[in-house]
Amino acid sequence: MSEQQTYANHRRFDPSYHFFLMPFSLLGILATAYYLARHPSLQQTLALVLAIASALLVLKVRLYSMRVQDRLIRLEETLRMQRLLPADLQGRLQDLSPAQFVGLRFASDGELAERVREALDQKLGGEAIKKQIKDWRPDTFRV
Repeated sequence: MSEQQTYANHRRFDPSYHFFLMPFSLLGILATAYYLARHPSLQQTLALVLAIASALLVLKVRLYSMRVQDRLIRLEETLRMQRLLPADLQGRLQDLSPAQFVGLRFASDGELAERVREALDQKLGGEAIKKQIKDWRPDTFRV
């Protein structure tokens, strides 16, 4: 990534997923449904079921990989927080939601304690946490 990562530009696209697999999976459903409406048959019904199953497979593979990434982020951030946070906040780490961990990963070491305290006390979501971060710590590995 050539420019510095910020809240405004931290979202990333996976071209093969966002611009090929998912659009063509949805297009396959629409085309098959259209053809089924025009020429009803058992074969076209099965083709529609397979098109829907294929789109669900593409979506589920993406969602499962994101879930694994969230678990890794939670582990990495827990280890970082155990090293950096004061004792009173370390005792509250189990109260952080997965979305809060994901948002807090962008907070620099210097402002982490403040962001964790805000997240817990104000029950901030991941997006709200990211918007509060002043010193952004980039995460260039997540897709």
